[in-house]
Formats: sequence, C-alpha cells, structure tokens
Amino acid sequence: MAHRPSLISLQWFSILLVCISLFSWTIFAASPDASLTLDYYKSTCPTVFEIVRKEMECEVNSDPRNAALVLRLHFHDCFVQGCDGSVLLDDTISLQGEKKASANVNSLKGFEIIDRIKNKLESECPGTVSCADILTVAARDAVILVGGPYWDVPVGRKDSKTVNYDLVGENIPTANEGLLSIIAKFLYQGLSVTDMVALAGAHTIGMARCENFRARIYGDFGATDSYLRNLKSICPAAISSSGENNVTAMDNVTPNLFDNSFYHTLLRGEGLLSSDQEIYSNVFGIETKKLVRKYADDPLAFFNQFSDSMVKLGNITNSDSFVNGEVRKICRYVNT
Repeated sequence: MAHRPSLISLQWFSILLVCISLFSWTIFAASPDASLTLDYYKSTCPTVFEIVRKEMECEVNSDPRNAALVLRLHFHDCFVQGCDGSVLLDDTISLQGEKKASANVNSLKGFEIIDRIKNKLESECPGTVSCADILTVAARDAVILVGGPYWDVPVGRKDSKTVNYDLVGENIPTANEGLLSIIAKFLYQGLSVTDMVALAGAHTIGMARCENFRARIYGDFGATDSYLRNLKSICPAAISSSGENNVTAMDNVTPNLFDNSFYHTLLRGEGLLSSDQEIYSNVFGIETKKLVRKYADDPLAFFNQFSDSMVKLGNITNSDSFVNGEVRKICRYVNT
C-alpha cells in the first residue's frame, strides 16, 4: 500500500516552506532599484503613461484577450534575466532570441502591440522610453482595462542587449509542473509563496493551448460532465497538428474579466492546468490551499496582494542592463 504522509509531517513541511519563503524574501527579494522612480520621465516624456494607456485601451477594446497577451509577455520577460525587454528581441544572424524557446514559441503573442506603442512614443519622445518600461506599464494598464486593480509602476529600466535562450526553459514554470518546483522558481526570483499564489490569479484572463491541458482533462480532472465534454471536443486525446493550437479559457466563468473567479475553479477541482490545480490540491500545499481559499472568499484581498506582487515582479531588474543597456529604437532589435 502506498505510503501517505502523516498530518504531522505535512504540517512540518508547510512550516518549512514558509521559513524558506521568508528567508528567500530576506536575502533575494526583488527591491526597487535606485534607478526606478515614478517620475523618471517627468521632464523627458511627461505623456508616457497617457500614451501607453490610450494605446492599450484601443488594443483591449478591439479584443479583450489582448490584455492577457501583454500580461504574459511581461511575466516571461521578468523571469528571464529580469524585466529588461529581452523577450521582445527577434532572432538575428548574431543573436538567438528567447521567442523560439520551448516555453515561449507557441505561448507568447502580442509583440505587435508593444511595437505600436513604441512607435507612438518614438514620435512623441524619440529615444527616451525603453521597451522594458513600455511592457511593464502596458501590463498594468492591461489588467485595469479588464476590471483589475491599479498599482504604481516605477520606471527607468534600460533595454538589454543580451538574451538568454536557455534560461527560458529553466525559469519559466510549465503547465504540468509540480507545486514544489514552481515554488522554487518563484523563490529564485525573490518572490514568496504568497506572491506565487496571487500572480497565478492572472490566469483568470488567460487562454491555454490543447497541448498544455490534454494530460489534465484525460487524467484526474474533476469537472462537471458537460464542461469536460466541451474541453475534450476542443482538445482530442490523440495528438494531431490540427488540435495542438486549439485554445480555451483558463477561467470558463468570466474569461474576459479580471476577478477572483480563477480561485473558485481551483476549489471545484476544475483548474485547467495541472500546475494551477496543484496550488490547491497538492498534499504539501497547506499554505497555498489557505491562500486560494482566502482569495476566493475575499476579492479585495486578492486585488491588494496581486498589485503588491506585480510591483515586486516588475522590480526584478537586470543589473547589467542598467550599466550596459540602452533605449532601443525598435523593440525587436538591439540598436546598431
């Protein structure tokens, strides 16, 4: 008979996770760099926030799903050598970008949205606003425009001249990853277990591809029969080139509204991605389970924590880019 962890061992494991999280926060926490300030562009480009907001309004009004695309771009950027715009760089003869790494190649879209915002800002304030800042501010505005909370965005980032293709696979959590591995990836970035659970709530507006939830819906998925049938019609059991790119919302109740509905899906056992459901259902997730229940019960608590965690995410900086970085003229290419 399989060995089941005792309640005492689970409690001690939970305490250990909290201690690790607190230790990591003390030693490695992302903190605002001295170069990041709220008024960095006050004299050089005072309309930067207004321009980004107006452009994002157009993008989200044309398709609410654009909000999730920009938010995901920001996350994938910050988790690989900091929030430095490296995710935006195209491949060239001398540079292998991050876009075609396995965790990004079929997952990231919305690059043209950042291109359009950059073009507007180059017309208004040439050579002034970095692509890294544009992406960070646009992610905040994306959340607001679909009903989510506001937070102040410190700015002053530089765009990196480098990328790290290999770090994408190492640092970005995957759809079928276990809870402990995901926690470790967040701690590595200076983000706590609480940050991890709160930031997972961004999936309330996200879409997932068939290949990322096939194993889940043909495994231990605890959904209602009608919902499960619908998912299986979108994502057939057999792997096929035509079905892999089929998508569905990770929050099937309010997919275009930023709210706490995502946590209710986890309570029902209907988290579309295995990695999401792990937050609530993993036997070791005593603390994460409590947080899921808290955010499901209290949307204001979720909004407040999400805002705080997004500031911390945006403050993961690339120290090299502050010394050797630049303000790209075109977000897809290093200046020549």
